[in-house]
Amino acid sequence: MAPLRYYTDILLPFILLLISGVVFLCRRNGLPINWPFLGMTPEILLNIHHIHNFATNFLKLSNGTFLLKGPKFANIDMLFTSDPANIHYILSKNFPNYPKGPDFRRIFDILGNGIFNSDHELWELHRKTTTMSLFKHPNFHTILETTIKNKINKGLLPVLDHYHVTDLQEIFQRFTFDAICVLLLDYDPESLSVDLPFVPCEKAFTDAEEALLLRHFLPEKVWKLQKRFGLGKEKKLSEAWKAFDEFIYKCLSQKEKEDEESAGLLMSLKSGFSGQIGTSCDSKHFLRDVILNLMLAGRDTTSTTLSWFFYLLAQNPNVENKIRKEIQNKTGGRNWKSLTIKDFEGLIYLHGGLCEALRLYPPVALEHKAPTKADVLPTGHVVDKETRIILSFYSMGRMEGLWGDDCMVFKPERWFSKGVNGIGIKHEPSYKFPAFHAGPRTCLGKEMGMVQMKMVAAAIVCNYRVELVEGHMVCPSDSIILQMKYGLKVRVVPITTINQSG
Repeated sequence: MAPLRYYTDILLPFILLLISGVVFLCRRNGLPINWPFLGMTPEILLNIHHIHNFATNFLKLSNGTFLLKGPKFANIDMLFTSDPANIHYILSKNFPNYPKGPDFRRIFDILGNGIFNSDHELWELHRKTTTMSLFKHPNFHTILETTIKNKINKGLLPVLDHYHVTDLQEIFQRFTFDAICVLLLDYDPESLSVDLPFVPCEKAFTDAEEALLLRHFLPEKVWKLQKRFGLGKEKKLSEAWKAFDEFIYKCLSQKEKEDEESAGLLMSLKSGFSGQIGTSCDSKHFLRDVILNLMLAGRDTTSTTLSWFFYLLAQNPNVENKIRKEIQNKTGGRNWKSLTIKDFEGLIYLHGGLCEALRLYPPVALEHKAPTKADVLPTGHVVDKETRIILSFYSMGRMEGLWGDDCMVFKPERWFSKGVNGIGIKHEPSYKFPAFHAGPRTCLGKEMGMVQMKMVAAAIVCNYRVELVEGHMVCPSDSIILQMKYGLKVRVVPITTINQSG
């Protein structure tokens, strides 16, 4: 026993010293520690509450691409990249080799056969039909402009006049939810009204998106077990699924009961997708998937961008003043309501400010990809069909090599270009600025989203000054959509009050 104790006394300190040395070296270079058997899982769990900044830090230290090792038994290694060459290659150059794939569809099962979950022929059907039925509908721009202006006048402005201190993120979420429901379902749930009613479907989006992010980092068997027994965030996801179904099916059934013919966008969608069933073998269920995917895009990406935009404006009142002056110059003393969709194209400072918000806080912070066959990325990393690739769009906007040493500065002028006709809008390639995705899957609603954001921003900037509530913490949430974890608590001060006191 004595010799055994002797060796134990020698080996134990040596092992502890070795572990300490490994931890020290890894901590010194800032990269996650790859533990035996566990991989980097402890680091992931410790940093899951700020996963986007965690990823940005290790990507900066590894030239933009890093393999995050999972447990040996779980097969959840993830290759993170923010390298524009890799982004361009995966989303454009070798697009056919990087479909959404079965892993993506299992994680995002709630989206069914919608456009975000689709590949190949079904995806092409979605792109073509959605484009023709919605964005090329002869009355689309008129319906869009009318819907947004009505919601601003009857919902947004009355609420902001009533609540001088409010959560602006919640206001924007209610606004975009109502707007997309009017556009897609020809129904206004009026969640944005002075009494701020609770609408289960509207709140369900946030719960669903938090659960979907967690699925990326948990072994599939774990989250499926949670789903089966209704545990943790999977319970909220199941409740959100139920809320979506009840709301959408109720709206569709109500429209079917109405006798009069409608020439609106819902009828156009129903006609365009008539007879299509996807893999559900049910045309009504397929239409539910189509609408839910479009609702997700219409509610959350726009509301999230507006939230971060006004957060940045509140920290940069000089930019807010320049945007207000630009709008006043454009209207020539007329009310901001006289601005048309065409007029908004000429508001360069407003456009630059929104692009900066999209660069620093892209609403879709990451994208999950998996190759169908083995490949070599431009950075030299070898991938195969078992490789999970995470494209970190959030990290891209924070890379000095892409945007300069002032990349963390909110600078609308970054988007100005000087030409013979004066200052115009600078366009960056989508693989450097993928806020609206890139390649064949570039967002169909890009123009619609920018128009909506400009109209809402102009309405608020021309009527109020937005100030952050002192002491309120603002940080990204743990979600697939980059919302604010604690909302955006602001004080809304009418411009008339500022002018009178000034």
